[in-house]
Amino acid sequence: MTPLEILIREMIATEGPMPVSRYMALALGHPTHGYYVTRDPLGAAGDFTTAPEISQMFGELLGLWAAETWTRMGRPDPVRLVELGPGRGTLMADAIRAARALPAFRDALRLHLVETSPVLAEAQRARLAPSGRPAAWHPQLDEVPEGPAIILANEFLDALPIRQLVRTERGWHERLVGLGENRLAFGLASEPSSGMPSGGQPGDVLEIGAAAAEVARTLAARFARHPGAALLIDYGHARSGFGDTLQAVRRHAATDPLAEPGEADLTAHVDFAAFLRAGEAAGAVPHGPVRQGDFLLALGITARAERLGRGASPDAGANVRTALARLTGSGPGEMGALFKAAALSSPDLPDLPGLPRAATTGKDAP
Repeated sequence: MTPLEILIREMIATEGPMPVSRYMALALGHPTHGYYVTRDPLGAAGDFTTAPEISQMFGELLGLWAAETWTRMGRPDPVRLVELGPGRGTLMADAIRAARALPAFRDALRLHLVETSPVLAEAQRARLAPSGRPAAWHPQLDEVPEGPAIILANEFLDALPIRQLVRTERGWHERLVGLGENRLAFGLASEPSSGMPSGGQPGDVLEIGAAAAEVARTLAARFARHPGAALLIDYGHARSGFGDTLQAVRRHAATDPLAEPGEADLTAHVDFAAFLRAGEAAGAVPHGPVRQGDFLLALGITARAERLGRGASPDAGANVRTALARLTGSGPGEMGALFKAAALSSPDLPDLPGLPRAATTGKDAP
């Protein structure tokens, strides 16, 4: 039993079963025992690998995307380049290196990283030190100083807490985490929740990303005050619907989400339609979503791969080709179709590289 499970059991014994959203927030962000607070989860020695760790091409292309977006913003100087959930700092380091192609953009940059993990913040400082660019760290997005901004977020939204509700004949009931026989167990609130949609069949699961929607509203509020755009890449679905997507990963393998709180990564698929609806309702312009593979191809990843492979050793060339397939492909273990790219921007910036402006996103119901 993990130290965090002991604490969660004590909370449940005192206060009663807790919603999935609270369990997820504790498992990932408890100030002492939370998963992201206590470790570097990335890479072969960790629990999962993200796109920036697969190939430098990913961060470089996002850096060029930021440079082109800055140009379309009117080239404000200074401009804040912000990353949400920056991992080891690999994406930001690669983006800054690519920014050398446009010296005026690189000179205008002010770097800001939104990070809650002390362990990862130290890794980011070490990774960014060779760039020679000063950077500032913040625990929350709303603490980033005012001004024009370009915001990047890769695999950030999927780790935000979600609510889960299960449809019965009586309506939608909150899914709760309680005490079973010698283990934590899922259950349902005895009474249905009010204000839920009328659709669905008994057994359907509805996931509500309230924390992601709040991020969308925060971005929209910022873009109402200052020009800017936010690019978010994550795994998820382009249309709202029903389904249980809560999952846990440890040592690169799926595990029980309730088995080892604080020791496994918990995530849920991003409902991009709901996220964009929330941003649009708050005044931002939505773009996408499009498949990650299509987005990277539109940005020129094939040409970049060819350039990296030119003159490389056979092994290095094979690694480039493997990374290209993994980032853009739609087969088993590949990210090109499962992952999506979407953006929110200020109202005076309707066009973004590689991302069509979204049609009206409509109502909030699935």
